[in-house]
Amino acid sequence: VYIPLVIVALVVFTLCTDAWFSSKHPRFSHLCTRQFYEENKPFTCLDGSRTIPFDRVNDDYCDCQDGSDEPGTAACPNGSFHCTNAGFRSAFIPSSRVNDGICDCCDTTDEYNSGATCQNTCRELGRKERESLQKMAEIAKEGFLLKQQLIHEAKRGLEEKQAKLEELQTSKKGMEEKVEALRTVKEAAEQPEKEAKERHLKAWEEQKALIRMEKDKAKMAEVFLELDEDADGFITVAELLSHSELDPDSDGSLTETEGLLGGADKVDTVAFETVWGNIKEKYISKTQADTPAPVETPQEEVREPVPDNDSEVYCLSSSAGLILYLLFICRSLEKEISFDYGPSAEFAYLYSQCYELSTSEYIYRLCPFNRVSQKPKYGGSETSLGTWGTWAGPEANVYSVMKYEHGTGCWQGPNRSTTVKLTCGKETIVTSTSEPSRCEYLMEFTTPAVCQEPPSLDPTLHEHEEL
Repeated sequence: VYIPLVIVALVVFTLCTDAWFSSKHPRFSHLCTRQFYEENKPFTCLDGSRTIPFDRVNDDYCDCQDGSDEPGTAACPNGSFHCTNAGFRSAFIPSSRVNDGICDCCDTTDEYNSGATCQNTCRELGRKERESLQKMAEIAKEGFLLKQQLIHEAKRGLEEKQAKLEELQTSKKGMEEKVEALRTVKEAAEQPEKEAKERHLKAWEEQKALIRMEKDKAKMAEVFLELDEDADGFITVAELLSHSELDPDSDGSLTETEGLLGGADKVDTVAFETVWGNIKEKYISKTQADTPAPVETPQEEVREPVPDNDSEVYCLSSSAGLILYLLFICRSLEKEISFDYGPSAEFAYLYSQCYELSTSEYIYRLCPFNRVSQKPKYGGSETSLGTWGTWAGPEANVYSVMKYEHGTGCWQGPNRSTTVKLTCGKETIVTSTSEPSRCEYLMEFTTPAVCQEPPSLDPTLHEHEEL
């Protein structure tokens, strides 16, 4: 189980007050290395490079390459000095700061031989830090209680949404079955009418073809009589020569060798049928050339019969629209339910919510699981700083960081993106925003959803505070 650092710090701080300070050990060595410093025994450098007599430890001369023989002096440039800081947090400082006249340790132990006047502030610092850590622990505790409520509400909300989705899917399925049944009835009712219409159209097309054929025969007979100028019952080449529009090669002259009569000198009415097929598209009657074209009179529009099943059509149309509406809602619910809201869905309450932070120049808007944006405070268009990508925290606490990607592109740069760091708090607010790198934004966001149950503290631990 992940435990907030603030709680760990409070426990460690209370335990590590260096109660061993009064025990016999080399000046300012750390508890973890104290076992290597035993008086009256040779000292081996912590890096194992050499062994020296113990009286050369803290003799203000650097014998070990790692500086471990001088934990309490400034003799070694790479050495470190341990500030015990009883009542506060212990710390390490570079050995070069020992006895330099400036108090770096709150317990003043780094200036033991410089004559500097320092005050031991460890207890006051420790008190303030303990108060701060205790306050943060209380916030974590209250936030964790709120988190339990969020988990309970999220579970109930997701169950309700799942039930609603199943209900809508059932309604949608029933509506689809109803539409299919109506379509079947409609098609069955329309089938006789459709077949009758097809028969009518077929008969009408046959009738029109017959009429066209009769008209063509009448026209052919009319042309035959017009071409048969001597009325002998035959059409000769000479009689065709009077119609230059019948010139097959369009050279402006009509010769006997161009074969309009199929090589014959003359044709009767039977043989003329073949000739007529070749010349009827070009033939111009002499009377037609002298008579203006008749003006066509508009004919009455033939309308298709209107079906009397308007109610069925309306029902089908409205039902199809309702199915599309149900489908849209179902997909919206499926999308909402499918999000990763954390191990116990504690982040579900953030869905469809937005939180703003106003700065001197911009209004930043965070809509969890959706997008992040930035808008100038005094007019201007909104800029996308990224859309929801994924949880991006460390492996031990992946739900501590949100990543938003593929925002508006920067001028001659990458698309904007935002990292949102989540911290424990009783409120849900955006606390800060910055741009640590060009086009890469960082937001601090507090929410009770990341609060963890604080460990139980032993009341007796506070007895060490005054050591």
